[in-house]
Amino acid sequence: PGAGSDVAGAKTTAVKKGDKWVVNGQKMWITNGGKANWYFLLAKTDPAANAGKAFTGFIVDGNSPGITVGRKEWNMGQRASDTRGITFEDVEVPDENRLGEVGQGFKIAMGAFDITRPLVASAGVGLAQRAMDEATAYALQRKTMGKQIIEHQAVAFMLADMAINIEASRMMVWRAAWLRDQNQRNTYYASIAKALASETANKCASDAVQIFGGNGFNCDYPVEKLMRDAKIFTIYEGTSQIQRLIISRAIADAAKQGL
Repeated sequence: PGAGSDVAGAKTTAVKKGDKWVVNGQKMWITNGGKANWYFLLAKTDPAANAGKAFTGFIVDGNSPGITVGRKEWNMGQRASDTRGITFEDVEVPDENRLGEVGQGFKIAMGAFDITRPLVASAGVGLAQRAMDEATAYALQRKTMGKQIIEHQAVAFMLADMAINIEASRMMVWRAAWLRDQNQRNTYYASIAKALASETANKCASDAVQIFGGNGFNCDYPVEKLMRDAKIFTIYEGTSQIQRLIISRAIADAAKQGL
C-alpha cells in the first residue's frame, strides 16, 4: 500500500513452490477491485535483485482462496469508481498464470503505461471539455451589469484559455495514441499527454466553478463534481511529477545522443 509512485518499493511477494507461486501482501487503490474476476499482479520474486529484475507479473483469479477484498473507498471524486484494497494471504497462483519471464514484471508494467496514460489523458480531455461546455452555457445565461457574463472580457478570456489547453491536450493524446498504433515507442509523448491533459482538466474545472460563482460551489450545479473528479487525473497512472521526471530524462538522453 505504501509504494505509490515508487513502484520498485512494492512489497507483495511471490514464492515459487513446485508448479505454483504463493503470494502474500497487500495492494491499495485498486480500480474495480470489487468487480474484477481476475487481477494483474506485480509481485517481488527476487528480493536481492534490482528493480528491473526483482518483479514478476501474474494473472490471478479473483476467486482464489486467500484473497480478501476490502471495503469500497469513499473518495473525493470519481465515486462511481469501485476502488478498494486487496489482501493476498498464501494465495496460490499456477505457474501457467505467470505473465512473461520471471523477473520481467517491472518492464511489462512500465510498458503498459504507454497504453494506459494516453487513455487516462483522453478522459481528462473529456472532463475539461465538459467543464468548458457547462461554463459557456452558464455564461450565456447569467447576466451582470446589464449583459451576459460571456461579454465580459474577464470571463471570455477564461473560456478562451480553456479552449487553447483542451485542443492542445487533445492533439497530444492523439499523437501518443497514433504512435502506439504504429508500434512506435510513445513513452515521451504519453507522459506529455498525461501531464498536460490532467492539469488542463483541473484548471478547466476550477475555472468553470469560478465562472459559475457561488452557484459553482453548490452541489445542485455540475461543476463542483467536475472539480472533485478532476483531481485524481494528476495522481493515478503516474503523478504529474513522475511524468515530468520521465519527460526531463528523455530530453537529457536525446541531448546526450545528439538527437
